Amino acid sequence: MPSLQVRDLPEALYFKLSQAAERDHRSLAQEAVFILEKGLEIEKTPKLRRKELFCEINAYRSVVSVDDLEPPADMIREDRGR
Repeated sequence: MPSLQVRDLPEALYFKLSQAAERDHRSLAQEAVFILEKGLEIEKTPKLRRKELFCEINAYRSVVSVDDLEPPADMIREDRGR
């Protein structure tokens, strides 16, 4: 995914962005992307959001092997023993 670096961002603008990010429970980067999409009138459809989510899930699957995971029954037994 491409990245963007903004230099010489006015302090007042940074402060407002960080306030909005905190209010919306987002990171600064997520809030900036959200505001840019909104300002450029680029709205993601639910179908596109789901597609992106499935891509993220599939990328995670390639990192974690099912064989590396502990069987659920063993995890439940361990929790019950606490």
